[in-house]
Amino acid sequence: MYEVNRERVNALLMGLAKFTASEEGVTRLAYSPLDKEAQNWLLEQVEDLQLSIREDAVGNVFLRREGVDSALPPVGCGSHLDTVIHGGAYDGMCGVVGALEALYMLRDAELKRSIEVLIFRAEESSRFGFATMGSKLLTGAATVAKLSKGGKKGDISFEEALRQWGCDPARAADAILAPGAYASFSELHIEQGKVLEEKNIQIGIVHNIAAPTRFKIHLQGMADHSGATPMGMRRDALVAAAKLILAVNESAEDEKEHGTVGTVGVVEVEPGSINVVPGAVTLWVDVRGVEPASIKRTLENIQAEAENVAVTDRVGVRIEMLTADSPVPLDKTLALQTEGICKELVYSFLHMNSGAGHDSMHMAKIAPTTMVFIPCKGGISHNPAEFASLDDICRGITVLAHILQKEANK
Repeated sequence: MYEVNRERVNALLMGLAKFTASEEGVTRLAYSPLDKEAQNWLLEQVEDLQLSIREDAVGNVFLRREGVDSALPPVGCGSHLDTVIHGGAYDGMCGVVGALEALYMLRDAELKRSIEVLIFRAEESSRFGFATMGSKLLTGAATVAKLSKGGKKGDISFEEALRQWGCDPARAADAILAPGAYASFSELHIEQGKVLEEKNIQIGIVHNIAAPTRFKIHLQGMADHSGATPMGMRRDALVAAAKLILAVNESAEDEKEHGTVGTVGVVEVEPGSINVVPGAVTLWVDVRGVEPASIKRTLENIQAEAENVAVTDRVGVRIEMLTADSPVPLDKTLALQTEGICKELVYSFLHMNSGAGHDSMHMAKIAPTTMVFIPCKGGISHNPAEFASLDDICRGITVLAHILQKEANK
């Protein structure tokens, strides 16, 4: 096995970061022209790997390095290239660049199974309101119709975005892969938390992935003149929404010992004028955790407060569920294998959970799956300040390459 080429890894990561719609951080939304330009650029940079390339019916891309027995289910690895708005240069990109670098490291190795690097579409929910869209469609966990319900105002629909990408939404089911399509799947990722850095640990071995439950809370009040409407006669949808924002936070606070979190990330106000009492508000809510019972209690508390606010503030309240994923356990055997690799390489390691969702949570439905975490500075992610050191990235890639070599020779 060859050593990691640090210069190549850094050049690919920094090169991808240039494909951005914002001056601050990296903004590269899913299925956008920049998303395609970044991918095409990356594929040009690794042409010397001589990988076969295919794209499925929803835009996921597969780069294949043939093994001795191409009839065997391949070993999968990879991540995503899209970002949040004003995101960083490492979330997702480390997993794709790292997987490709692992193939460089194994380019002269004789491998029984083929290895496929996957570039998933739309892992981030910034554009269409749903996360891990490509892997959901690939594993049959969602349909185009379901994923078309979360689009943002002023943007095209998800179906239209597929068409612009060159896909036929009517053929989306052709992308579904059956269980057993891969012998295993591995994803390298920055932690997006502070645990590894604060404990001075080099590698995180993920056992469970927290699942997001995402929904909209629609509040309907009455739009009135802000000067002529007395306070006691108002049906202010934004005031009612503020109470529910606090309820989301307090409900998650009550469950923090179980690792559950709650966030209101988007507030849409109508008509949005300084001299008009807000008549309608939509809150976009994200609740996630690793314990189903805790998630259930959090949702029940939010629901109860929504019903209370509807009465006290005289507003209509409707909850629209977008997605309710279950926490996902990853493969224990692969986790133990990674532990052994870390011991061989003399890397410090920690068995841990992931508070963020990843494509791996869906891949686990069709193949034994593992995740390798590396530290990120301050635990910061989804932010222009997101940063992972080249040393940590290269350590993660080295672990990934060893995983792939062992898995490809099983």
